[in-house]
Amino acid sequence: MPGQFEPIPGGGAAVALDEVEISIIRSLAVQLLELIGPGPGGEVSDDPLAELFAEGPSEPPADPVMQRLLPDAYGGPGSEGGASDADELRAYSAEFRRFTENDLRAKKRDDALVVIRSLDSMAPSGEGGAVLKLSVEESRNWLGALNDLRLAIGTRLEVSDEEDADLLYRLPDSDPRKPMVMAYLWLGGLQETLVGTLLD
Repeated sequence: MPGQFEPIPGGGAAVALDEVEISIIRSLAVQLLELIGPGPGGEVSDDPLAELFAEGPSEPPADPVMQRLLPDAYGGPGSEGGASDADELRAYSAEFRRFTENDLRAKKRDDALVVIRSLDSMAPSGEGGAVLKLSVEESRNWLGALNDLRLAIGTRLEVSDEEDADLLYRLPDSDPRKPMVMAYLWLGGLQETLVGTLLD
């Protein structure tokens, strides 16, 4: 079980983590929360229908990581068509973003909070480590958060395809990006084994 998720009876997943691993994942999840930002704020409406149709931003975020986490729904690299088509796609994306971004940010916040709370509730199992046990629902939250963390780190590392990812394996230890690369690859392994538990 060390370093990888395994299915547990009745559904869910478990993984053994040491103190350093717990600290790294928790720190990354907190940074992700800070990046996503707080919710829209303000008073909670008494009208659930108004809440359902609350509008969010129509412009994409300025930060490249947030652009990756909250991409435009239409267009993007490889889109075909002329300038008028591009303008039309931008208008569709703005409209789509206006009604979906708040919910998407809330989901990403919820996933990161589940990660932090589940790590905070772990009981030590000796030798500075512990076994994390997740329900099926918590596993899905973790999967979403691990994906977001990998997208965020991959964006900072300028990983855009498999070829870029392959280059990461060959970085010398002296490269200042090496710790971030190691976290990126480790989180990928956790994500892959967690997917496996949900498919069983």
